[in-house]
Amino acid sequence: MIARDGACVSLWQDSVTAFEPQNNSAETNFDVAIAGGGITGITTALLLQKAGKKCIVFEAYNLCFGTTGGTTAHLNTLLDNPYSTIIKNFGKENAQLVAQACKNAIELVKSNIDEYNIDCGFENASAYLFAQTDKQVKELKDIHDACREVNVKALYTNKLPVDIEYKKVMVVDGQAKFHPVKYVHALAKAFEDAGGVILQECRVEDVEENNSVQIATTKGNFQANVLIYATHIPPGVNLLHLRCAPYRSYAMAVTLKNKNYPADLIYDMYDPYHYIRSQKINNKTYLIVGAEDHKTGHVENTNECFLKLEAYLRKYFDVDEVVNKWSSQYFEPADTLPYIGHLPGHDGNILVASGYGGNGITYSHVAAVTLRDIVSNKDNPLIKLFDPNRIKPVAGFVSFISHNADVVKQFIGKWFEHEKLKELADLAAGEGKVVKYEGETIALYKDENGGLHALNPVCTHLKCSVAFNVAEQTWDCPCHGARYNTNGFVVTGPASMGLENIEVKELVK
Repeated sequence: MIARDGACVSLWQDSVTAFEPQNNSAETNFDVAIAGGGITGITTALLLQKAGKKCIVFEAYNLCFGTTGGTTAHLNTLLDNPYSTIIKNFGKENAQLVAQACKNAIELVKSNIDEYNIDCGFENASAYLFAQTDKQVKELKDIHDACREVNVKALYTNKLPVDIEYKKVMVVDGQAKFHPVKYVHALAKAFEDAGGVILQECRVEDVEENNSVQIATTKGNFQANVLIYATHIPPGVNLLHLRCAPYRSYAMAVTLKNKNYPADLIYDMYDPYHYIRSQKINNKTYLIVGAEDHKTGHVENTNECFLKLEAYLRKYFDVDEVVNKWSSQYFEPADTLPYIGHLPGHDGNILVASGYGGNGITYSHVAAVTLRDIVSNKDNPLIKLFDPNRIKPVAGFVSFISHNADVVKQFIGKWFEHEKLKELADLAAGEGKVVKYEGETIALYKDENGGLHALNPVCTHLKCSVAFNVAEQTWDCPCHGARYNTNGFVVTGPASMGLENIEVKELVK
């Protein structure tokens, strides 16, 4: 099992061991530095290393610690933001570019699996989208027609691979599924074999941009011609944070008594929708179902999301055992397409890939190809289409550390009496909430042993107040998606500094 950004363990993280880097280079100068050891960062690093660039990857925890380890790993051209909307926002020709880029992404995954002989349970699949109401039937027709316009072969069918009622079904071939962490670990090994360097437990702390990029990390100082943020959302303060809304989605992996596992990818049309597939791992098959999406920090009792998802599962499937349940974070773009390219506010040395919506696994490879071509000065129409600077940068964008260092100061040196806080909070073990005490607002958590942990609840990113996520045992920011563990350490950006700790004292009488 490998560590992840929450208390719940995903099926993927539960079925692998941690990646162990092999290249112990003392080199500090690189062509390209990449922050983030998920599927985007590692795939991009490999492509650039193969293109002749000397690359290093910085990962604050371990490979696949974040969203890559929490995905449900659907490889698809049938996107969450439908082509009908993309056509409306960007035109038919650009929508066709998106569709082709997604097809190419799946082919790149297949090519990597073949080239590096990766055992990651890859299987080709079809995607079924089904309507259950008259309104959904009309929406399905719009999606079907738009798919045909962008050369995604969508067909109506009378078949649905699961026993769920429906009015209309559409199927799209050429999709796929796999074990994402096994895949990323194999790419990481290929990257190292090509001469690349991976540093785990290495957080980027500060960045200065001149002719090159000076990067201060917890494992020393480095220099690169280009820095790429493959961290799902870039750190610091940038207009991208206003254009990418953070969401959490919930997933379960179960076994079935009747062993009737669907081979394909299945989606209903509710908002939020349910997404269904299966995966075979170590000769055992699991049904994976996800849903109950909501904006990060906007649901008081996140355990209810798991209860609703399990109720849905048991309504339609012969569940034997719930093996894993977990949630994961993604960022929804404002205009339906991801932001891939030069980080707004920078002239060209810092790049970013963000705003994938619910299609992060597919868009990770779209991003890797696009970023490689930007760094290599290759022509690619996707560079203009996904350009993050299609929005104007925030005026006065500065290094993220210099901004965040002064955000929270009011609690320094303060402490509170344990007994008074205990009476005030009335928390069960494993619970947390934001409370008022003596004119101060405190994020208070009670651990399994009854100990109280107090933090300043002001997010160090842009001063929003955090909320407790009881399912994942984290403090989540409802504004821009920063997340912290119960000790206040950052587990998900864009914050780069942890919540300030407040001392809780046991008074001896």
